[in-house]
Amino acid sequence: MKPLHRYLPLILTALLVAAAVFHGPIAQPAGYHDFADQDVVLGIPHFADVISNLGFALTALWGWKRLASASRHPDIRSGWAGYRLFLIGLLFTALGSSWYHLAPDNARLIWDRLPIAVACGGLLAGVWGDVHQRNSRNLAAWLALAGLASVGWWYITDLLGQGDLRPYLLLQALPILLIPLWQSIYRMPGADRLAFGAALALYVVAKFAELNDHEIAAALGAVTGHTLKHLLATGAAALIVGRLRHRVRTPGAD
Repeated sequence: MKPLHRYLPLILTALLVAAAVFHGPIAQPAGYHDFADQDVVLGIPHFADVISNLGFALTALWGWKRLASASRHPDIRSGWAGYRLFLIGLLFTALGSSWYHLAPDNARLIWDRLPIAVACGGLLAGVWGDVHQRNSRNLAAWLALAGLASVGWWYITDLLGQGDLRPYLLLQALPILLIPLWQSIYRMPGADRLAFGAALALYVVAKFAELNDHEIAAALGAVTGHTLKHLLATGAAALIVGRLRHRVRTPGAD
């Protein structure tokens, strides 16, 4: 029988789902598409918000190059299916977010949110595989479907007059809460906990920057909150990829 503390992630998930159900629909904020970055550079509207997505693509390609060939390494094998999904989601986030920011509206926003949801599910599955030392393939597939469904639910409810972001927000919140909890319960190496914890903290700061887009633009001038969000989230992803790369690195590898 499992020790009681190992049921904490399941209990926390159930509580979050229950809270979301009782809370009721969470609508997208009014004026969501009114970003502070209105600059047109080289014919590209919202230039910084568009171009700052390049970091996601570079991080995803770096991760794929360094990790795919080492996918059978014992320190990454169990979680690889999840981490693979994370990298795929990250790459398509660069494409979808760039497409959205060229002309922000709800029809384009769906292509921004879909890969983000998939990447969150992939990261969750990857760490689950790590800590349980079980193949994450099935969980990654289910969480990929959950990610697609969460965005589909928002879009369909939006067309019906009241968009509901609860499933999508829940999928973003779960990695932030469950990953540190899993890594603590299953006593993952301190370096893993530090790298993933720093990455998740950066992502929380990125979300804060997103919510304060205009205020940060007014304070900093050179960069808007949403552009800063992209840069911080890229840094978070790079920390995770860098830690996974370190696990499988062989002596003399660059």
